[in-house]
Amino acid sequence: MNRLLVIDIPGLAKDHLEHMPHLSKLANSGSIRTLEVKPPAVTCSVQSTFLTGKTPAEHGVVANGWFFRDTNEVSFWHQSNALVSGEKVWEAARKKDSSFTCANMFWWFNMYSSVDYSVTPRPIYAADGRKIPDCYTEPSQLRNELTNRFGAFPLFKFWGPAADIDSTRWIRKAAQYVMEKYDPTLTLVYLPHLDYNLQRLGPNNPAILQDLQAVDDECSFLIEEAQKKGQQLLVLSEYTITETTRPIHINRVLRKKGRERGWLRVREEQGREMADVGASSAFAVCDHQIAHIYVPDSKLLDEVKKTVEAIPGVERVLDKKAQKKEGLDHERSGELVALSQPDSWFTYYYWLDDKKAPDYARTVDIHRKPGYDPVELFIDPKIRFPMLSIAWRILKKKLGFRTLMDVISLDATLVRGSHGRVADSPEKSPVIISSEKNTFSSKPDHEKIHATKVKSLMLKMIFSKLPFLDKTGF
Repeated sequence: MNRLLVIDIPGLAKDHLEHMPHLSKLANSGSIRTLEVKPPAVTCSVQSTFLTGKTPAEHGVVANGWFFRDTNEVSFWHQSNALVSGEKVWEAARKKDSSFTCANMFWWFNMYSSVDYSVTPRPIYAADGRKIPDCYTEPSQLRNELTNRFGAFPLFKFWGPAADIDSTRWIRKAAQYVMEKYDPTLTLVYLPHLDYNLQRLGPNNPAILQDLQAVDDECSFLIEEAQKKGQQLLVLSEYTITETTRPIHINRVLRKKGRERGWLRVREEQGREMADVGASSAFAVCDHQIAHIYVPDSKLLDEVKKTVEAIPGVERVLDKKAQKKEGLDHERSGELVALSQPDSWFTYYYWLDDKKAPDYARTVDIHRKPGYDPVELFIDPKIRFPMLSIAWRILKKKLGFRTLMDVISLDATLVRGSHGRVADSPEKSPVIISSEKNTFSSKPDHEKIHATKVKSLMLKMIFSKLPFLDKTGF
């Protein structure tokens, strides 16, 4: 068997490489192709496709979160690997050779899987309301080893207004440690940093060059480690980011439609409005540039579809027949699925008056919000002294008082980049880079590598004799 390191860099596009010397050198000495990713081009869905070789219709991960029909709840960012159907790459490899081992460093659905070594973010939620940075590992003692060496996983640098290169650097160091100590056959590493400012600032902002260089620097350590061990490398991206100027408040439209109570229902709790999706006739679970629209009453389907299609910024709406063509017709999918235009994205916002927004709306709360919220990357610009405001809230928490970290804006126009659609041009498309010169030799230069082929490519690289010659395809 050959050792293989796979680095996943969300947001990485082909035209970024000219500013990333280490990745560019790897591509020039090896091989590179455009990666074809179909909607939903979001982390959980695409990673599941990479690892199973299946479409969302088959593995069931139709977005980063969805409506659970049995509990009548919307839930995002689950961790259990049992939610992903289909044989994973490490399970297929172990059938070929029982000595195969795999380390999963922060790819999603990383808890209770059959990998040999795993590390994933898992904060401690204290009873007094505190959220304490931490991670979950298998084997369990690995958590203490990593924490003792590198400090606690910097959760608040992994997501939220403070998100920066520190979390990516911690993951890189942890991956190097696992590679050195356990020498897994396959190491999967997720480096998220590039995604942050692409959403905050947009892909055309000159400041993105600094982020490209920072990620490239972290990659250089992993490339050096792999080359020192004689390992092969794959670098790939799940999606790329498009410039956005228009948030689409689809749930506000659904709330206003229908009879006097609207299709989307809310209930008032302590003066705040909470979405009551279980009682609703139509509502949207929004995830970047894709929205699953759940319509329990089939008689309303045509009317809901026409209503959503008429919303400015919506590009198309897929019924179940159209979803089948896209590989998205799973029972977890909405009866309808909306895709935005390139310059737009879907908010989860459903309230009509910010004074009645739920208490979690102004906080970083990825699990309670009934949709993805990139505005969590911003401190509310209306707060005059943001650092002092945050420090005051932290002090109150440390003193044992219950308090909200309500420093997040409700202004969705702050977001300048999003993803979820198919990229509009090859230069703006996701890429796949191999350290081996002949990896894609059986395919023309212009031919894209579909995301469903990544699993078989990984297996080919692990079990083929070196040098890697792809004469039969993968």
